[in-house]
Amino acid sequence: DHDEETSNTSESPESVSLADASAEKATQGSDTDLEVEDPEKAFVGITGTELYLEACRLMEVVPVSHFIQNLAKPYINLNHHGLGPKGVKAIAIALVSNATVTHLELEDNCILAEGAICIAEMLRENSSLQELNISNNHLDTAGAEAIASLLLDNMSYLHTLQLSGRLWLQLAGRSHCLCTFVSLQGNYQVKELDLSHNEFCEKGGQLLGQMLASNTTLEILDLSWNHLRRQGTVALGTGLRSNSALKVLNLSWNGVGNEGALALGEALKVNTVLVHLDISNNQINNEGAKKLCRGLEVNGKLKILKMANNPLTTEGATALVTSVRKNPKSMMEEINISNVLVNETFIKLLDLVCQTHPELDVIYGEVEGCIAKIPKQHPNPMKVIQNYLKEHNLRLWDFFRNIDKDGNMKIPVAAFQRAMMQQSSIPLDRVQIGELVRKLDRNRTGVVDY
Repeated sequence: DHDEETSNTSESPESVSLADASAEKATQGSDTDLEVEDPEKAFVGITGTELYLEACRLMEVVPVSHFIQNLAKPYINLNHHGLGPKGVKAIAIALVSNATVTHLELEDNCILAEGAICIAEMLRENSSLQELNISNNHLDTAGAEAIASLLLDNMSYLHTLQLSGRLWLQLAGRSHCLCTFVSLQGNYQVKELDLSHNEFCEKGGQLLGQMLASNTTLEILDLSWNHLRRQGTVALGTGLRSNSALKVLNLSWNGVGNEGALALGEALKVNTVLVHLDISNNQINNEGAKKLCRGLEVNGKLKILKMANNPLTTEGATALVTSVRKNPKSMMEEINISNVLVNETFIKLLDLVCQTHPELDVIYGEVEGCIAKIPKQHPNPMKVIQNYLKEHNLRLWDFFRNIDKDGNMKIPVAAFQRAMMQQSSIPLDRVQIGELVRKLDRNRTGVVDY
């Protein structure tokens, strides 16, 4: 009996499963104030706050009041609370059977591999949690593998997962942690994934490319700040060719370069689902932009292209706008090249293209030579509309309702721009319409809510 007791007490609380946590601690007798007559039934019959407080006593951690106050609500934000692995294990115990929390934020809590394993264990039992943020937590190889196994087995109800930054410790084996990617090949639950700031390098890009080629569920993927570079991006491009689900892809700050732009252009020739591509800050020059345009000239799905802070000039900007002009199927709504200094010739081309693609909004820098000139004065577009309505005895409500085809009081920005460009009654040019949109959609939600 003494040997059995010694064996039980030598096992640390972190190493046991959530189901056995109470039994393990109960055998330690005088080590804790928690006294349980029947260890196997320690948590039976208690839920919510009582369960969490019991778990905190078991883990010997101070309860988090914010967690207790919000335990019956769908959203709990515990970012930057210094929970540590024991603190997050207490939370995991409390959430195993919880049916109200759907969104949990646990960023920057140093939960380490131990905490990640507890979270993964909890998610296998919990049926309500749908959104989880465990970014910047030094999960290490074991923690990453626990999450990967959870995804591979499709054992959770998560559809949004944030794993940005510090997925593992500096000295951990990176190749082992990359199993997270492969595990997504057969996952049919997660729709939004943030893997930014993890320095996966080119090897990570290659594994991600394999994942994208077979995954049929993931719709939003953030891979910014991962040093994917040319080879990693080429592999991603290959995966995008056969991908049938991904709609939003962020590849900013990855050193993509011109060869990476070429690979993405080739992917856009055949990809029919991607609507938003961010390749800002990627060392893509005019030649790279032209290579990307090979795909833009035939793609009929992409709506938003972000290319700010690449070394482009008017030549590259002209190529991008010309690709839209050449493509009768183009759905492009926004091209962001906000750092590019353009000229009057580019402005004339843009005006011409917007006649056939009225929904297009190109965000560029200054216009060459305009600083020295007296800026062209435009009447306030809202005043122009109000004057028109007053002259024709119409209400502003009637004006918006006439554009709002669905009648839900929310007009997509692209549809609003198209309607304003195509109408001839109110004298507004492209610049004034752009100014009007920015006023009506100050938070850039993509919707004019009147």
